[in-house]
Amino acid sequence: MGEASTAAVLAAEATGTFVLIFTIGCNVLSHVAVWAPVSIACSLMVMIYAFGGISGANFNPAVSFALGLSTSMGGPGDMKWSKVGMYAGVQIAAGILAGLCYSALFGAAIPLAPAKGFGFLAAGMCEFFYTFMLVFVVLNTAVTKDAAGKHFYGLAIGFVIIAGAYGAGAISGGCFNPAVAIGIDLSSAMLGFGWCLVYTVFELLGAATAVMLFKVVRPKDFNPELTDEEAKTMVTTSVSEFLGTFMLVLTVGLNVLAKSPAAAYSIAASLMCMIYALGDVSGAKFNPAVSLAVAASGVAGPAYTPKDMIIEWVVQIAGGITAAFTYMLMYFHSFPLGPGAGYTLLNAGIAEIVFTFVLCLVVLTVACHPKTATKDMYGLAIGSCVTVGGFAIGAVSGGSLNPAVSWGIAMAAPIALGKSCMYAAAYTGFEFAGAAFAAGLVKFTHDAASSKEEAASA
Repeated sequence: MGEASTAAVLAAEATGTFVLIFTIGCNVLSHVAVWAPVSIACSLMVMIYAFGGISGANFNPAVSFALGLSTSMGGPGDMKWSKVGMYAGVQIAAGILAGLCYSALFGAAIPLAPAKGFGFLAAGMCEFFYTFMLVFVVLNTAVTKDAAGKHFYGLAIGFVIIAGAYGAGAISGGCFNPAVAIGIDLSSAMLGFGWCLVYTVFELLGAATAVMLFKVVRPKDFNPELTDEEAKTMVTTSVSEFLGTFMLVLTVGLNVLAKSPAAAYSIAASLMCMIYALGDVSGAKFNPAVSLAVAASGVAGPAYTPKDMIIEWVVQIAGGITAAFTYMLMYFHSFPLGPGAGYTLLNAGIAEIVFTFVLCLVVLTVACHPKTATKDMYGLAIGSCVTVGGFAIGAVSGGSLNPAVSWGIAMAAPIALGKSCMYAAAYTGFEFAGAAFAAGLVKFTHDAASSKEEAASA
């Protein structure tokens, strides 16, 4: 297919942005509280698949700004600043039109402002971090030179909305997009106007940060002369593991503190999106138990050493603790780690062992083992393990399944710090046990089957 005309490109951007923001308005004004983020995420995902080949499916001035910044830094993309301006203008116009249309449809408008009890800093932090996540996933799944032949980009980008809307949305409303913020704010100007300007500043800062860290984790995209060995260093893998774990634990905390009705699904989406973004950089483990399972099973080969595993543990736990203090800063309070009401540490231990086993088993088989690894479905499969375990045992143990989550929660619970740290140590033991069981089973089933096939072909 030849290159689309400028008119066709701008029509694609206008249509995708309109559908996204009209869907947001209809969900909010219909009071579809539980499923609204899923509906909005799916609208973004299907529009990305519909128009990605025409315009790149930005639908967001922050994304276009990030692509312009990447291009100007010598990175991937062909977004000159004049094109950024055209894209942003069309996106904002489509957002305003969508806001007027849903307001006319329902005879009501949506005021844009932080939720009651929160100020500009908490709302700005939410907009910053999840716009960062959205743009970072776009860059790493759809823009990088390593994206060729990978078809999960629309799923990964769209589901960032599920990751952010349930938790961060309870503070800021969850725009993550200047066209959304401006469209909502202008269509409700009779109720007050101005927050879209604050939100836009934080969203553009998040987008710029995403480009800078994209360059850190994928230096070869900016310097093609680097060899693979020069491009993949301890810095790139450590930053990757830190970022993935940080966004995972931040999503955990915001969902719990918001009392989200779909916390496990939102947390699972955050894990899936960051796995798709960084799987080919560090392996996207984001979990010391997973790192242990990979090392113990041998699926990564001799190149993955005990030293690599220990470095990952340190980085992952640091990412978890940093994220926990971040959500505590937003709420000015936190929550402790421990068994749910009516359950004992033994109950929690059994739950953590079983579902950490499930998580590690799926990682090893769908993402690591050469016999059964999948090309596109690994992120969805691994993330879904959190949906499985989170809903199944959330009431029993909290559904941590990850020492970085456990220690992050424990260290940010100052009122119950001592007790939480005791539970974090116990949970880590349970989670490592689940990882060890998974590694042993994979060696028994997959390696034995591989050996049998090799012997039969000899």
